[in-house]
Amino acid sequence: MRIFNSQRFLAIYSGLLTLVLCAAGLIAAAPRAKNASFDEIDVQRINVREPDGTLRMVICNHSRLPGSIVKGKERAFDRPQAGMIFYNDEGTENGGLIFGGRMNAKGEVVDSGGSLSFDRYGASQIVQLIGVHDKEDKMAGLAVVDSPPGTGSHRRIWVGSGDDGAAKIELRDASGKKRIVMQVAQDGAASLTFLDATGKIVNQMVPAKNE
Repeated sequence: MRIFNSQRFLAIYSGLLTLVLCAAGLIAAAPRAKNASFDEIDVQRINVREPDGTLRMVICNHSRLPGSIVKGKERAFDRPQAGMIFYNDEGTENGGLIFGGRMNAKGEVVDSGGSLSFDRYGASQIVQLIGVHDKEDKMAGLAVVDSPPGTGSHRRIWVGSGDDGAAKIELRDASGKKRIVMQVAQDGAASLTFLDATGKIVNQMVPAKNE
């Protein structure tokens, strides 16, 4: 076997090392791909962030759904659903799309339905599209909420149906008390009801019965 002399070996080694370092430098300097195409992705959570790292949206399953996040700080808040949570420029939650559906150990349907909501800046919901049908709640409709910062939230408008099966429009005062209710019951009976601040009916209009 022929043996390289030390000077020739070092020269070859130095040349190879230089080539490797140059190649590594070219790879590192090459622009990163900004676009990618996938046929299918399996993922448990996706975080959408601004260039400075501020969280703007989370899409994830139930187990990875975050708690309540205010200005980038998260505190525990149990949610039985999966979905998509929206955040404003300061990293505070301001709405989302959530959905769920499961049975408990007794075979009862719980947490079945979905909700799309948007929040007022620095406060709670201002509008919500919701549909729920489980052992505790049965309702579907659109709710408009008055929620000034630092005060309680009160539903002002409800357009939809509830546990009684009636289709209705409810208009409420600033305290959330019903003042006008227009509805059609399951049996077709229609009515327009006016209430005072205590919930007492002060006037009601119903169609005249055909004799």
